[in-house]
Amino acid sequence: MTALLLALAAALCVVGAFHGIRMYRAEVKLPSDLELALEVGATRTTAVGSAVDRLGIRWAPAVLRLMGAKRVARKRRQIDMAGNPNGLTIDRYAARRAVYGFLGALGAAAMLLRGQVVFALLMVAFGLFWIEVGLWSAIRVRRDDIERTLPDFLDVLAVVVSAGLGFRQALERVADKYQGPWSDEVRITLRQMDMGVSRRQAFDELRRRNDSEQVAQFVTALQQGEELGSPIVETLIQIADDMRRTDAQMARRRAARAVPKATFAVTTFLLPGTLILLVCGFVYGADIDFDSFLAG
Repeated sequence: MTALLLALAAALCVVGAFHGIRMYRAEVKLPSDLELALEVGATRTTAVGSAVDRLGIRWAPAVLRLMGAKRVARKRRQIDMAGNPNGLTIDRYAARRAVYGFLGALGAAAMLLRGQVVFALLMVAFGLFWIEVGLWSAIRVRRDDIERTLPDFLDVLAVVVSAGLGFRQALERVADKYQGPWSDEVRITLRQMDMGVSRRQAFDELRRRNDSEQVAQFVTALQQGEELGSPIVETLIQIADDMRRTDAQMARRRAARAVPKATFAVTTFLLPGTLILLVCGFVYGADIDFDSFLAG
């Protein structure tokens, strides 16, 4: 019976491989955003990622339908907050979910046939969460990069504005001198304003695209200062000072949380290991004859 199941699983793998090759070579009508991403962003993604996208694009619409409109909108926002890592779009996300889900289910079935339940659960977790882990990691890295850059950016912006340039021209000038996700976000905001989007709406979109308290603080203070007629230079300096004060408070909180963790690690792992090592060293150095104790 086991041999029959293994043969059936092997046959399914062969059929799936041939089916995948046939779909890979077939002409597929790609969605507009994915077609643009594959053409323009081909150098931004890996060869494996591009192959996975092409294999799973047939199932992308079905995955999006299963997710539902609200979850698709939420996932699209997460992709925006991650900065579209490696040219990721919502259709690419759905294609990868389909491929990884299929591989996870196939691997889980193979592990269950071999009686390895733990590895089967790991394969299921791979199919469900592999792309999510990469997305969460990209969001966190991007947020940390923006929050490190923003206070210094605002200081330089305040200096340029105080030199006589208008706010929009100064924003573009300073953004050209920086590299990274924050300068990209500023350029997107400026392009939106060039296309006729109001300044308030463009900065609201900037806040929506970023999962950062500092960005939200910057946009809110900027809009409030504009409504109240406050000098823009003083507003920028105040925002930068508040951000640095918030960073210092967060650093102290992280340090306070690190002390109990270090204490737990020392008392749980290092101290017992050290005591065992000392006792073994004393016993070995005393040259005790345990055979006499056992014989007695």
